[in-house]
Amino acid sequence: MTGDLLLDPLVPLPLLIALAALSLAGIALALWRGLSGWALRGLAALVLLAALAGPVWQVEDRAPLSDIVLMVEDQSASQGLSDRPDQTTSAADQLAASIESRPNTELRRIIVGDGEGDTGTQLMAALNEALNEEPRARIAGILALSDGQVHDLDRAPALPAPMHLLLSGRATDWDRRLIVRNAPAFAIIGEPVTLSLRIEDSGAVPAGQGALAELQISVDGGPPERLTLPVGQDLELPVTLPHGGRNVVQFSVPVAEGELTDRNNTALIQMNGVRDRLRVLLVSGQPHPGGRTWRNLLKSDSSVDLVHFTILRPPEKQDGVPVDELSLIAFPTRELFLEKIDDFDLIIFDRYKRRGILPAIYLDNVANYVNRGGAVLVAAGPDFATADSIYRTPLSPVLPARPTARVIEEAYRAQVTEEGARHPVTAQLDSAGEWGRWLRQIEVTQDSGHVLMSGVEGRPLLVLDRVGEGRVALLATDHAWLWGRGYEGGGPQLELLRRLAHWMMKEPELEEDALWAEAQGQTMRIIRRTLDTSVGSVTITRPDGGEDVLPMEEVSPGRFEALYQGPEIGLYRLREGDQSAVIGLGPAAPREFEATIATAALMEPLITPLKSGIFRLEDGLPTIRNVREGRPAAGRGWLGLTPRGAYETRDVRQTPLAPAWLVLLLASGFVIAGWLREGRR
Repeated sequence: MTGDLLLDPLVPLPLLIALAALSLAGIALALWRGLSGWALRGLAALVLLAALAGPVWQVEDRAPLSDIVLMVEDQSASQGLSDRPDQTTSAADQLAASIESRPNTELRRIIVGDGEGDTGTQLMAALNEALNEEPRARIAGILALSDGQVHDLDRAPALPAPMHLLLSGRATDWDRRLIVRNAPAFAIIGEPVTLSLRIEDSGAVPAGQGALAELQISVDGGPPERLTLPVGQDLELPVTLPHGGRNVVQFSVPVAEGELTDRNNTALIQMNGVRDRLRVLLVSGQPHPGGRTWRNLLKSDSSVDLVHFTILRPPEKQDGVPVDELSLIAFPTRELFLEKIDDFDLIIFDRYKRRGILPAIYLDNVANYVNRGGAVLVAAGPDFATADSIYRTPLSPVLPARPTARVIEEAYRAQVTEEGARHPVTAQLDSAGEWGRWLRQIEVTQDSGHVLMSGVEGRPLLVLDRVGEGRVALLATDHAWLWGRGYEGGGPQLELLRRLAHWMMKEPELEEDALWAEAQGQTMRIIRRTLDTSVGSVTITRPDGGEDVLPMEEVSPGRFEALYQGPEIGLYRLREGDQSAVIGLGPAAPREFEATIATAALMEPLITPLKSGIFRLEDGLPTIRNVREGRPAAGRGWLGLTPRGAYETRDVRQTPLAPAWLVLLLASGFVIAGWLREGRR
């Protein structure tokens, strides 16, 4: 029970002040005129003003509320190093027992894990949430058990009570860390890209640790290359990507004796290899209405360097025009087909036939170029079925189909075959089966490869094959240009020819037999593309060497997928049949392991203004005392909590101090007394 004197005015306060001023003026006038009853009249005015002020005696029935202590326990990844988990858990349990044994005190234990993604330790976010759920007037203190490596200090709230840091870890801890900076997302194949690296030691580094450390570099999980680098210096390291698509580069430093963790000794960099320029040689034979199809397609791609020759003046053409008056240039056959043939990524023969321009030795060199990894595409016209066909040259061993000498001149619709529906070059082409008709097809007999499109009566129309290290394609028609002209509605000419050209230039997204994975956080989507109708299970090798086996389901023709949740950050190896791949899960350098040495430096600016304390758990637990608000809350071997004295009001009673009858009696009495006194005088 508590009692307080309160005022509850019956009139607005400005009016009450005005009446008081008026009363004071009247008393002053009476005094100036020498009236003997001025004092009694003043007492009457005072009684009336007091009554208007409404004095009451308020009695409250209060129930005391307990104080609340918040204990924030950091259980993030960096707190799992060395003996920190046992150290922190033991200290938290002892402190909890001590706080709960105090009278009128409640404890709230808050667990802080790793933040979503790679945001690190979000201790302040957890503290904010806890403060929002509790009345701040009851918070007597905050205890944070952590290694001090907090990553959201910019979100620190205004604290209503002292906050103490109980620091885990050991003063003798030390750690070695590998840092990789400025890793680009893309790099040009075959050209070095410079990365900035640093091997850094922190903490109480033992005297026996040398100034040099070994660095291992591995691409796509292959055998590592070893270098010896100085510790504590920024270094520029050139790295060359060996192939297109995703390249997983792993940098690692061997574990040193006594270091805190090896989780930050490895960095995974994933870069996409891209070609600087795709070099294409286009050789056009006899001019025809679709002669510019390939040129327009390739010139529209800014990443393609095109060399195009059209044979307008074959050797047999004799029109008597002097050579020095011709605007045509000589076909540089020796330079292109002997000296610089390996500079090209793709060679296209568009309706080319033998005319004595390219000797057999040159075409034999083209066949060797394919076996060494080059690509040749033949767009066949009627000449492909004649004795002058390019098939009747040393190029025939690498071509996937041979002509039968028959040219079919009738309208037909190109159809995607069953294999074509599974191949990325022709899979899911727009409006398949509803395309405009073509009017000519060269009849061929398939010898190897895969038929992706068929024409008249199911005859092979588009045949693709792998030869040695290279690739060959045969399009048995010269009427693809009809689609571009919109004949009978046209068709996806540009998309088909673009895919075809890029498949031949070995672009990764068009590989028909491939295994890869796409990562989002710690989840990977494993994708297997094949021309087969079924695949086996995929074997996943984890960073710790363990293996998991997952079945794969067909989600579309030729595409099989499986989802896998990676249990840890690191390099995962995938294998299915003769295909293999690697992928890195998690960030290149997890934020939780960027700095692992326990430190109070980060939280000190937050704790010092509150006159709170920082204590190392390895030195023992401090005792707990009560301190008054505003006084130092920590000392040698002790920490303070501030009792808040919060209470809950259960009942309120108010008793007026000036009842109406008393006010009337006193006011009238003083007025009459003043009148009588003045009357006697």
